[in-house]
Amino acid sequence: MQRQKNQLTTIIYRSGDESLLDEIQELWEALNQHHRDAAVNFKTHYDKFTFEMRKIKLLQKAKNGQMRIEIAIDQETARNVGYCISQIECSGDAEMESLYVLENYRGLGLGEKLLSNALAWMDEMGAHTKTVTVAVGNEKAFSFYQRFGFYPRKTVLEQLK
Repeated sequence: MQRQKNQLTTIIYRSGDESLLDEIQELWEALNQHHRDAAVNFKTHYDKFTFEMRKIKLLQKAKNGQMRIEIAIDQETARNVGYCISQIECSGDAEMESLYVLENYRGLGLGEKLLSNALAWMDEMGAHTKTVTVAVGNEKAFSFYQRFGFYPRKTVLEQLK
């Protein structure tokens, strides 16, 4: 089903802490598949990377600061259609951890709303450094993040085993 811009009024947003993680599992798995399909060198990483593994890492980060999860929900279908996970460490360093919107809901401003809300939360919490990591193969996301002032700063290389 292709969504129209005038149908955007059916989208509501719900936010909370790490207790919402299980509610985004299906969307996270879709994002992981997207990364796997786009991966240049690390396809097997995404094949082996499970939601439970990611959840453990995120919960560990939440212990060292604060986490915010926002979910975009289509009221008509009661379906979660997008999410954003952001976190702030005790040091004040913040990261937008994960952002995904279902393909049929892209172009409606959901990603912009989710990221804008995450950045506003980071500002309210006093974050002084904000980062986002983009996987190799997903460089088309650069233009989206640049609209919010994010630009490439460094490249991290990882040994392929």
